[in-house]
Amino acid sequence: MIILLYIAALIFAIAFAVLVIYLARVLKETKRTMSHVADTLEGLEKQMEGITTETTALLNKTNQLAEDINDKSTRLNTVVDGVKGIGETIKSFNQSIRKVSDSVSSVAEKNKEETAQAIKWGTVVTELFKKRRSRNNK
Repeated sequence: MIILLYIAALIFAIAFAVLVIYLARVLKETKRTMSHVADTLEGLEKQMEGITTETTALLNKTNQLAEDINDKSTRLNTVVDGVKGIGETIKSFNQSIRKVSDSVSSVAEKNKEETAQAIKWGTVVTELFKKRRSRNNK
């Protein structure tokens, strides 16, 4: 029975030694994996620093562009207001011309007979003037 106890102790010792060897290998691989993870995280940290720098520069450029657009938009508003004023002036001028034209048309309509007679007399005077000039030239 003592022999069984020694055999059991020997089996336990062998199993324990195998377990320790396996555990040592696992810990060694875990150490190697953790080293790779640390290297990867270090590289990722460097890349994040680069991304942060580029993002900051891009944000600054975007802010400058937004300010420039805002400034140009303000300037463009003054131009639009000026064009609007010109448009109103032209509209007023057109209305004035329309009034004058309507006034002339109404006066011409009222004085149709006198206008026709004045045109006839104007034609007669022109003809007389032409005849007199042709006589003087001869």
